[in-house]
Amino acid sequence: MKMSSKAKAMVRMIFLVVFVGWLMIWVMLPTKLYKNTWTPTLETKLTSSYFGGQGTNLLLFSFPVMFIAAFGCAYLHFQNRSTHSNDQSKSAVASLKRPVRVMAPLGIVSALELIFAAMFVALLIWSLANYLYVSFGHLHMHKEGEKIWQAKFRSVSLRLGYIGNICWAFLFFPVTRGSSLLPLVGLTSESSIKYHIWLGHVSNILFVAHTVGFICYWAITNQMAELCNFEIYQTNIIICIYNCVQILEWSKTWVSNVAGVIAIVIAVPMWVTSLSHFRRKKFELFFSTHHLYLVYIIFYVLHVGDAYFCMILPGIFLFLIDRCLRFLQSRQRTRLLSARLLPCGVVELNFSKTPGLYYTPTSILFVNVPRISKLQWHPFTVSSSCNMEADQLSVVIKTQGTWSHKLYQEITSSLDHLHVSTEGPYGPNSSHFLRHECLVLVSGGSGITPFISIIREIIFQTQMPNFRVPRVVMICAFKNSADLAMLDFLVPISGIPSKIPQIQLQIEAYITREKEQPKTETQKPLQTIWFKPSPFDSPIAATLGPNNWLWLGAIISSSFLMFLLLLGIVTRYYIYPIDHNTEQIYHFSYRALWDMFLVCVCVFIVSSAVFLWCKKQNTREGNQIQNNEIATPTTSHEAPWFSGADDRELESLPHQCLVQATKVHFGSRPDFKKILFDLKETDVGVLACGPRKMRHDVAKICASGLAPNLHFESISFTL
Repeated sequence: MKMSSKAKAMVRMIFLVVFVGWLMIWVMLPTKLYKNTWTPTLETKLTSSYFGGQGTNLLLFSFPVMFIAAFGCAYLHFQNRSTHSNDQSKSAVASLKRPVRVMAPLGIVSALELIFAAMFVALLIWSLANYLYVSFGHLHMHKEGEKIWQAKFRSVSLRLGYIGNICWAFLFFPVTRGSSLLPLVGLTSESSIKYHIWLGHVSNILFVAHTVGFICYWAITNQMAELCNFEIYQTNIIICIYNCVQILEWSKTWVSNVAGVIAIVIAVPMWVTSLSHFRRKKFELFFSTHHLYLVYIIFYVLHVGDAYFCMILPGIFLFLIDRCLRFLQSRQRTRLLSARLLPCGVVELNFSKTPGLYYTPTSILFVNVPRISKLQWHPFTVSSSCNMEADQLSVVIKTQGTWSHKLYQEITSSLDHLHVSTEGPYGPNSSHFLRHECLVLVSGGSGITPFISIIREIIFQTQMPNFRVPRVVMICAFKNSADLAMLDFLVPISGIPSKIPQIQLQIEAYITREKEQPKTETQKPLQTIWFKPSPFDSPIAATLGPNNWLWLGAIISSSFLMFLLLLGIVTRYYIYPIDHNTEQIYHFSYRALWDMFLVCVCVFIVSSAVFLWCKKQNTREGNQIQNNEIATPTTSHEAPWFSGADDRELESLPHQCLVQATKVHFGSRPDFKKILFDLKETDVGVLACGPRKMRHDVAKICASGLAPNLHFESISFTL
């Protein structure tokens, strides 16, 4: 079912109104008008025995985002999947997506990103200024014996924590891989991970300043006390004891200081190990340390309380749904059909998949091999096309690290079956690259893998009527000539390779460390190893079946409504009687514990129920696929494409076309400026994947403004 243009416009308008309204609430939150007028009015109307003081924050901060997420899933389900219906490359938004700054540590930044970053920084400054303006107006209420400047210092330290909470409200959206919020604005988890990094740095700076400020405040105020009868060392001991008492305080009626201290003690190692230099050299330590976020969230929420938890609830709620579904999917064993081994130490894994699984080129699949490591999950770019290869999904892995070397050894050790689990695939919602007149694919080393899926998709699209085939220029930089064999993956094991001659394909391959081509007889043959299927394995399928977005919207809406229902029942029949019918006051931190507990329960129950229901449907389809697969492992050998097209007995025509389209340059590097500036098409899409320096060089050329026909896009998890 497709949506009409009027329906799309109406839905987008609803999204825009709700989103702008949500942002306006954040803008007005710290103002005096909100504090003195709106807050009392809203609390009078919304505070009840069912939600208490949380009712206002749930309505203003949580509900709009959850509405957009749930409604957005329905929109993505019904929208047209056409990949080239609109030429957006000439629109104003597309021009804003061009890179304008290429610098460390931000990486490649577009004009649109700079605009939103400036707006976000302005929001933080505006909020801090208004918080301080309102708080400084009430300094006459400061503690007895406390000086004005001390009260101001305390107020600044407190408000820095408030501003950090604003960063946390957006922190989890970029790392929620299955969220509808990213595809709605044309983003993926891969392209938006840098926003999570930026927000993490800003929030940690603010929280450290918040913590240090309060420690200094406690020390300063205690030093002003009358301690004349003590010696200096005794005074220092008293100060230390006082500070420890303040830090270790777990108040029943207000924020818990000790919970905040525990949270910041956990946050600092997570922050330090996530710094770019540390993360690259000690990735395993970064990966392990970063999983402390679960404990961090618990103590952070215990510190801020249930009111401020409502402000960051949407991000955490959607992230938990995503994590739960990813966990359930990763518990399944995936059916590995075959592996193609190249002489350069590269392997292509071919998995079975259900025909109903839809994904786009440049998607990412996470792979786990328990025989190597039960905890390590590694992301790899999908090299297959779901349209060309309806029952297979492939990823290409280059043996560069310890894990990949062990995988290569396992595959070549005469195994008849390999236990593998997968998660994903995740990728863009549409094949937007097909709208360009010309595609320039710039890769370095294993960075060629996402472009394999693009080439295969273009091969398939040549069957479609009235399809305008873009001219493709692929620029590949390899260290050794043996890596040229990776071009062999442009032709799948099965599919419609006869369509290759219809593509306007030009491949410029550069071998940087060799001056001339080695003798062909030294090249090792390609190997294809087939594995036995196991009854416990299943094909890769969409986590929630063919109607993935629709089911995800149902999970988001139903789990959030269940959370509101259970929270209302607990508040009305357990918390409210204690607060109003007795002389006791319900513990401040216990309210936050209830919120976290109910969120986890609702997400787990609803997500598991829907996942198991969809799994039954996928199992039936998987059983039908298994009956048609090869039952015994075999090994076949083929000559690499660059050893000569005449040596190939199978699929000779496609490989002849590849040889004719390829020009190899030995002992040189590509001159990106000359290649890009020589392109005459009015709309050229430039995609780069590979080493950071290479991507930055290409981005600088596109950002120079000397060639307005260039539209750049980087494909990488790194900045």
